[in-house]
Amino acid sequence: MRTPLPDPSRRGFLAAGAALAAAAMTGPASAAQPFFKRVGLPIGIQLYTLGPDAAKDLDGTLAALAGMGYRNVELAGFLGRKPAEMRAALDRAGLKCASAHVQARALGPDGGFDSDLDKLAEGLAAVGAANAVMPSPRIPDRLAGRPAEGESIGDFYRRVTGALTLHDWQMNAAFLNEKGAALKKAGIKVGYHNHNFEFRPLGGNNGGETTGMEVLLKETDPDLVTFEIDVGWVAAAGLDPVALMQAHKGRFTMMHVKDLKAGTEPNFALSMQPTEIGSGKLDWKRLLPAAHAAGVRGFYVEQEPPFERPRIEAAKISHDFLAGVTA
Repeated sequence: MRTPLPDPSRRGFLAAGAALAAAAMTGPASAAQPFFKRVGLPIGIQLYTLGPDAAKDLDGTLAALAGMGYRNVELAGFLGRKPAEMRAALDRAGLKCASAHVQARALGPDGGFDSDLDKLAEGLAAVGAANAVMPSPRIPDRLAGRPAEGESIGDFYRRVTGALTLHDWQMNAAFLNEKGAALKKAGIKVGYHNHNFEFRPLGGNNGGETTGMEVLLKETDPDLVTFEIDVGWVAAAGLDPVALMQAHKGRFTMMHVKDLKAGTEPNFALSMQPTEIGSGKLDWKRLLPAAHAAGVRGFYVEQEPPFERPRIEAAKISHDFLAGVTA
């Protein structure tokens, strides 16, 4: 039997070219592409990372971030600006905002999940945010208040989060479902962002142990509530972020890309030794593709204080590392 000759026609040439391109995309060259280029997603940043710098010079900070290659930001409040003013600043820098942190209880003019939800939705829509993420649990009235004399804000928060009970986490799950149902009508998806105290063992699970995070994942409606995994805080709790996402595939749609030094001791009390992405102990070649496979589509760099260098320099180090990760 004679071997068919190659088709010299234009159609045959194009078909052969398409086959070669497909082979290239599934071969070693595709695997060697940087992760974010391969999956077609931008590298974002949570503006909390820039803290007072962003509040003082919003335009300068956003322009610097855009110049580094960031394309998305996640807001931690409007930094004293009106939503329209924040949107204008983002537009000037060529940045998008798909997510914003919203406190359970309003702490200022930005509002919270306990305030006017119509106004909250209007503000989020103005900046383009389709996700409203509760960055920490709603503290019950019995624990809410002010620090004791001589107690720092950090120690106060460690004390009250360490006192949360199984019932308190169930209350938070119901709270998230309620707000998720209300904001879904406005096209806003409610989310929850973890620290490490959510993984503290609790009693009351039919004689066994559960955790606040397990309660939230089990008792929130996936159609109403999503999750933003903070992989740094998961690791600070002594757990594997990949295992958590694989066990709850589809529930985590956003990620705080955060690294920590190897000297961080596992704990449930808001303690970590932060560092720039790539300078710590997390395995990003393993973590990034596992997150994408589990359903994460929003990746936001976040670094906790204290910083060893200016915050804007830390943001660049993290971006440059991530942009080069092949996975």
